[in-house]
Amino acid sequence: MAKHVSRRAAIGIGAAAAALVTAPRSAAASNEPATRAAGPDGTDPGTVGPGAGRGPELIRRTYQRQKARAGGVWRSHVAVLDAAGVLRTVVADDADRVTHGYSVQKLAVAVAVMDKIDRGELRLDQRLDLTADIILGGSGIYFLQTVWGDEVTVANFLTAMLLVSDNTAVRMCGRVVPALEINEILAAKGFPHTRVEPVANPNRFFLGVTTPRETHDLLWGLATKTLLSARSSDFLLGVLRWINGYHDGIRREMSSAERSRVATKYGADFDTSGAARHEAGIMFDATGAPTLTYAFFADSLGDLDNYGGTHPAVRAHAVLGRVMLDVVEPVTNRAARARHTVRPFSPVDGG
Repeated sequence: MAKHVSRRAAIGIGAAAAALVTAPRSAAASNEPATRAAGPDGTDPGTVGPGAGRGPELIRRTYQRQKARAGGVWRSHVAVLDAAGVLRTVVADDADRVTHGYSVQKLAVAVAVMDKIDRGELRLDQRLDLTADIILGGSGIYFLQTVWGDEVTVANFLTAMLLVSDNTAVRMCGRVVPALEINEILAAKGFPHTRVEPVANPNRFFLGVTTPRETHDLLWGLATKTLLSARSSDFLLGVLRWINGYHDGIRREMSSAERSRVATKYGADFDTSGAARHEAGIMFDATGAPTLTYAFFADSLGDLDNYGGTHPAVRAHAVLGRVMLDVVEPVTNRAARARHTVRPFSPVDGG
């Protein structure tokens, strides 16, 4: 990728992104246990797994160490379900700062599309034409076709957008849910700072801004099926948990079965301050109950053109992923009112 001034640098992050948010969204709308407030150092003094305070402290120390090694500016939120069934904040590092979400924002876009489906105004099997004028490069698969003229379903481009972060799929979403409507849906769902950035064409937009805490709230609402219908939640979680998705970060040091317990979305870009490498997601226990959410937003990083697994921030994500999964391994959310499971992966040799 050529080094140039990002489109986001050109339009600016805006007043909302410059301000420190002082009134984060409450998790009270969830039918799952509320998140307990973090201590003054951003950790919770309670118990996760065996040993008083051992799990949260291990995650906190690992986060601080990996953050220092990777450099840059980090804004993060991690919450873990403890052995008593209480969701506790373990890391709250500038968690209410509005920041560019880059491709992590595709989660919010997908939620807006599914909300419209839940209201009966759109269908997963509805077809749209995929023409050359809508193709966008960068991450994804559609631009690799070199010829177009397909008809694809809403389910098709949502899968491409979440599994391989397809950028053309974002434009397809804009055709069925315009930018202003996406923002209206997100506001109605209680996300005052998660927004796409409209442009002159009402059906197109930049991916916009969010906060780590709102990303946590969105993830937890998706996992507990309080944000969307159970059917819509299961569809999105099924894509995010599938093992053909992103593996360089949180899921790198995991077996295929362990990877299937993690729903994750990665985002990467750069602006005049440096590179950005983000990742956010949910870890589930062996029964399909959600046990942990993470939202790591890191920018002002070096290694600008390295989008691979050797980027320092991506290495940090990999270390954090292994530690977080080990911490929640002994934890079972027996009281979970909503669960999600995926089929075990089985290779198929054609036929």
